[in-house]
Amino acid sequence: MSIDVEVPALGESITEGTLAQWLKKPGEAVAADEAIASLETDKVSVEVPSPVAGVLTEQLAREGDTVAVGAVIARIGEGAAAAAPAQAAADATTNPAGAGETPALRGDDHAPDAVPAPTAAEDDDHVTTLSPAVRRAVLELHVDPTRIKGTGKDGRLTKDDVIAAAEAQKSGAAAPAPEAKTSAPATSAPAPRPKAPAVDGERKEERVKMSRLRQTIARRLKEAQNTAAMLTTFNDVDMTAVIEARARYKDLFEKKHGIRLGFMGFFVKACALAAKDVPAVNASIEGDEIIYRDYLDVSIAVSAPKGLVVPVVRNADRMSFAEIEKTIADFGKRAKEGTLGIDEMQGGTFTISNGGVFGSLLSTPIINPPQSAVLGMHRIEERPVVKDGQIVARPMMYLALSYDHRLVDGREAVTFLVRVKEAIEDPTRLLIDL
Repeated sequence: MSIDVEVPALGESITEGTLAQWLKKPGEAVAADEAIASLETDKVSVEVPSPVAGVLTEQLAREGDTVAVGAVIARIGEGAAAAAPAQAAADATTNPAGAGETPALRGDDHAPDAVPAPTAAEDDDHVTTLSPAVRRAVLELHVDPTRIKGTGKDGRLTKDDVIAAAEAQKSGAAAPAPEAKTSAPATSAPAPRPKAPAVDGERKEERVKMSRLRQTIARRLKEAQNTAAMLTTFNDVDMTAVIEARARYKDLFEKKHGIRLGFMGFFVKACALAAKDVPAVNASIEGDEIIYRDYLDVSIAVSAPKGLVVPVVRNADRMSFAEIEKTIADFGKRAKEGTLGIDEMQGGTFTISNGGVFGSLLSTPIINPPQSAVLGMHRIEERPVVKDGQIVARPMMYLALSYDHRLVDGREAVTFLVRVKEAIEDPTRLLIDL
């Protein structure tokens, strides 16, 4: 008996995703709730679990296919008897055009060297695990995938494996290409033509389809530029007081709360304080109305392996330093693991982006619609500043506030940024709500 594996619900308003990778191949045993495939949505990656224990008998979609919620993408056979049709299912999935057929390369008058047809055992170990990028590399570099040892998960071939095999193949003795013969007799020695400069090494290009996440990021950022009247204002902040506070209390803080005291907690609290004085920064436009809020849900930009994600710290204005730091640390960990939920990245009212962790000195961040403002943090570096008539070195950071000028006036934007600066340079303001 076979059980259908359907695409699970992917979140509010999301109706489809892209099948990014098969984690199991036909013929492999799977446990109940074990992930058999990975889907990419507009925001996150989602794993598709097996509903029962058994054997994966059929893959009904290819890597790269767009699949709708509720669509059947695989079948699981319950028990060991399901393994028999696994090979046929693998052949149908990985080579639907017919066994042994090799597609021609576009724009080439000659077919490439054929990839040797693998045996049944080799087909199960190699061909079924070739991703589209690896399969393309095999065809372009003319190598035999059955003779390459894979270094990927479960022994799968990677593109680097194929490139390394091609380099090793080229290192052997190669017969020089025959010189072209001229049909017309030479009547006189032609003037020597200048030689093109030699290019060391190979010059390669790779064409890779954008992931759904990257397409969504591109679309939303361009939408923000086309819709909002964006403007950026800058200021710099002396980080001396915050650095000293961290140095003084970091051990006690970590001992009590089990989390390190970071800079982000100070900036979230400072933005919450500033938003009370300038509520337009935490508002948004909907049609011909302005929505003002008495709460602050801060979107924290976090770098993930497949792109930038922006989980939301909800009710940040009511949270303690420890609660903010724990929430952000958890988001960062799960962003790297790809386990953030879609609902955790929706509904932010204001964004903070810290490009300083990558070494950025200054930038103009782009608004995350439908929000009206985003604060950009940057790297801390010692610079000469004037204090009490003396030139002294201070750890300084540039701050950038990009805002929607349709809603936020220049005076309000500058006031907000000054309030943040004042709170960071004198953290006592955060305690007495000043």
